[in-house]
Amino acid sequence: MGEAVSYELGDGIASISMDDGKVNALSLGMLAELDAALDQAGDDGAAVVITGRSGVFSAGFDLKVLRSGGEAARTMLRQGFELAERLLCFPAPVVVACSGHALAMASFLLLSADYRIGADGPFKIGPNEVAIGMVMPLTAVELCRQRLTPAHFNRAVANAEIYGPAGALEAGFLDRVVPAGDLAGTALEVAGALAALDRQAHAATKLRVRDQALAAIRAAIAADDAAMAASS
Repeated sequence: MGEAVSYELGDGIASISMDDGKVNALSLGMLAELDAALDQAGDDGAAVVITGRSGVFSAGFDLKVLRSGGEAARTMLRQGFELAERLLCFPAPVVVACSGHALAMASFLLLSADYRIGADGPFKIGPNEVAIGMVMPLTAVELCRQRLTPAHFNRAVANAEIYGPAGALEAGFLDRVVPAGDLAGTALEVAGALAALDRQAHAATKLRVRDQALAAIRAAIAADDAAMAASS
């Protein structure tokens, strides 16, 4: 599929794997490759499993680009959040197999899938924007609001609390935690079960469930983009 994203189709399930040999930064290139893989999954009519390399799902946006500001940072931010919005309304089931650390934008991708399975281990999961001196984008706030439990929403968003897999399960970033060696097999099993649902009913129902959240997220994407444009 590309230099950092691979695509494999089997039994009606598209396995999309990120591996840039480093921390799977969600750079413009990585985001473009993920979008292309989702295009292919759509053409194949496949359920989707998204995963990362062993020990690292993704460290989030490319911080060097983000901190530099300008058009590249604005484009990366917008495209990252548009990817999250796309996952939330993807017409086929989407499972994320969180293979390790998932920080910042990567944690928002967890919040955008239909089912999230995390590998057990000494991994960090959550949004760390405030801890590194960044104001949380409006879109990030809305992504967290629609999936995190009320008890953890403020802790994760405003206090930049970072969780291990068990804590991420409690907070709402994950639906299940399994031994690392079981992650791939469990993700395929869950994706197969979701793929067996009536596709039209599943797609239409999740849009109904997420209707208010999607409206807020789309408005926030536009507001964040306008703010970035004004500041560049």
